[in-house]
Amino acid sequence: MFDVTDQLAEMMPTALTGRVVQTAGTAMAVADFPAPVGCQVEIQRQTGGAIYGEVIGFRNGQTLVSPLGELQGIRHGSQVRLRRTARQVRIGRALLGRVVNAHGEVIDGKSGPMLSEWARLDRSAPTPVERPRIDRPLTTGIRAIDGLLTCGKGQRVGIFSGSGVGKSVLMGMMARYTTADVNVIALIGERGREVNEFIERDLGPEGLQRSVVVVATSDEPPLVRLNAAFTATAIAESFRDQGRDAMLLLDSTTRLAMAQREIGLAAGEPPTTRGYPPSVFALLPKLIERTGQSALGSITAFYTVLVEGDDENEPIADTLRGLLDGHLWLSRKIAARGQYPAIDVLSSVSRLMTEVASVEHQQAAGRIRQLLAAYQDHEDLISIGAYRQGSNPTVDAAISLREALLLYLQQRIEESSNMDQAIEMLKKISDLSQQPAPNNQS
Repeated sequence: MFDVTDQLAEMMPTALTGRVVQTAGTAMAVADFPAPVGCQVEIQRQTGGAIYGEVIGFRNGQTLVSPLGELQGIRHGSQVRLRRTARQVRIGRALLGRVVNAHGEVIDGKSGPMLSEWARLDRSAPTPVERPRIDRPLTTGIRAIDGLLTCGKGQRVGIFSGSGVGKSVLMGMMARYTTADVNVIALIGERGREVNEFIERDLGPEGLQRSVVVVATSDEPPLVRLNAAFTATAIAESFRDQGRDAMLLLDSTTRLAMAQREIGLAAGEPPTTRGYPPSVFALLPKLIERTGQSALGSITAFYTVLVEGDDENEPIADTLRGLLDGHLWLSRKIAARGQYPAIDVLSSVSRLMTEVASVEHQQAAGRIRQLLAAYQDHEDLISIGAYRQGSNPTVDAAISLREALLLYLQQRIEESSNMDQAIEMLKKISDLSQQPAPNNQS
């Protein structure tokens, strides 16, 4: 947030102007325009009115600008004027229950909210020594997560999966059932028809009431899709600064990286791994480090990662695993069985569970993992009837409790859960697994 004098200086139009001399793909070159990187500009068009853009770099003495609108109507010599030197968005509690675009403007057809404060999109992350330890659990409302992959307030977690495995439904359930004070949901690069489907079906009126939804669809320019992530983060930061516990759900980080790839390549960056330029791998930690816990409040962030071809080692997924405090892997194989949410518990991890869960809870969760792993290792033998009961006590328990384990991991969309319920059910299954199994052999 700003001092009033700083706001006026950064928002008022200036006399600095230039002219378009070249367009290439999604960027344009502007001559005689020494504006700084990151500032917002106004571009006059021959038809259709002015559009905004952002300075993304320099090349051969010319300033490169990425537009926030369509290039139609721009001609050689079109005037470009510096509009403001900092990217900002209006914030406030009145945003709750609203759907906004990447610029923070409401797009839900209702009257505009009264917002008096501004926040910068390029705010710096808190310094490491300002971050308190994460030692309080956060209820997500998803039984499998709360019991086996417990998250703390201020933790950053990735949700990794291929397309069509249930990410949106999982996000909607978390937004409805979490104990976080507010939700900020960023839908980046989504198909237009899916936005209302998510808001009305997955999120519902109950979830929307305490959420802010930021939308940038796949047909919008890459800079708009990129700014949507920064707008959502800035809104979540404003709630954290008010002392509230916010949950940030960003879907998807992969499409965010693709937007930055388009911008970076247009600016002349060299492509590296799978065509991603270096700026993509510099952007991700800057955005993610802005979330977390502060002395006032917290932002617990969940970043969905669309894994290409279900390859968990593709570059964006691999980079994010190293930046985040845990990851949830959604399995297409599990989803094909009709088990939702399709969380592969054995391939998922919460790095802070040991900090926020009791010793008894951790022991029960560890026992359930042993049962799931034992059944998975012997599944082929069990399915063909080749496993002999009594050969392995852990496998015997896994077989006898298979139905209870599946019931625990599955959760209907309309079924809510809380942390106490998840732990209690977990302990009951763990206790049953340690009871002697009946000997059915003659």
